[in-house]
Amino acid sequence: MSSTTTSPSVSPFQLFLMRFKREKLAIAAGITLLIMILMALFAPLLLSHGPNDFDYNRILMPPSPENWVGTDIYGRDLFTRLVYGARVSLTVGFLSVTIGALVGSFIGILAAYRGGWLDSIVMRAADVLFAFPSFLLAIAIVAVLGGGIMNVIIAIAIFSAPTFARITRSSALSVLNSQFVRAATTMGASHSRIMFVHILPSTISGILVYFTMRVGTSVLTAASLSFLGMGAQPPSPEWGAMLASSRDFIAVDGYMYLTLYPGLCIFLTVLCCNVLGDGLRTALDPK
Repeated sequence: MSSTTTSPSVSPFQLFLMRFKREKLAIAAGITLLIMILMALFAPLLLSHGPNDFDYNRILMPPSPENWVGTDIYGRDLFTRLVYGARVSLTVGFLSVTIGALVGSFIGILAAYRGGWLDSIVMRAADVLFAFPSFLLAIAIVAVLGGGIMNVIIAIAIFSAPTFARITRSSALSVLNSQFVRAATTMGASHSRIMFVHILPSTISGILVYFTMRVGTSVLTAASLSFLGMGAQPPSPEWGAMLASSRDFIAVDGYMYLTLYPGLCIFLTVLCCNVLGDGLRTALDPK
């Protein structure tokens, strides 16, 4: 065994960093995601046009120095809409998964700690949700709640929560009878302190890995719902809605860029999230 894994001076976080530095693809994916997030945050400072600025003199213009990836059917700059679309898509992805992670992790750790009938009810409820394909479940939830970004976020959070609950429950059960948990119980620590101070940190690695991968899936799901007209509504610069508004031009020569670039943005985001999550899983794996 190498000295870096046995040296008492190396903290778990330092060990994680040393392992993660070897994951070159994951680092590149993380940097790419960071660039996309920063561009989305500072879009008003970086771009001279708004996402809904119409110019009927430049309708369906191909890529040029003035419009890097062309203009759409209303003369709007496509690159500007892609950058602002990252705001919508990434917000939906991160916010929905964050809500699902918080709710699912709380339910999972509570089920593991309490056990008994509560654990059985939580796991059977999760099994019921797992019985439905996630995308069809999202369609059903949005159909009941109505279209719109907020309802898409709620739908994605609902079908994300059961997996987080299972991950947290499984990790919590593995440390529930450990010495440090028994010591905390013996010292009279409250139930909430035992669950969220002593047990929850042991589950973070699994939650973090799945969280990263789930963001990519959520972006894809939100784009799919918007493409079907159940998510973001025009003129919102959301990638799925941009694909939907340009689908009539897919087979038209010279206008493939209208669907190519939004599709590439979705593809790149999902790919980076999956590669980053895979790298984190490797770096956090104790084996």
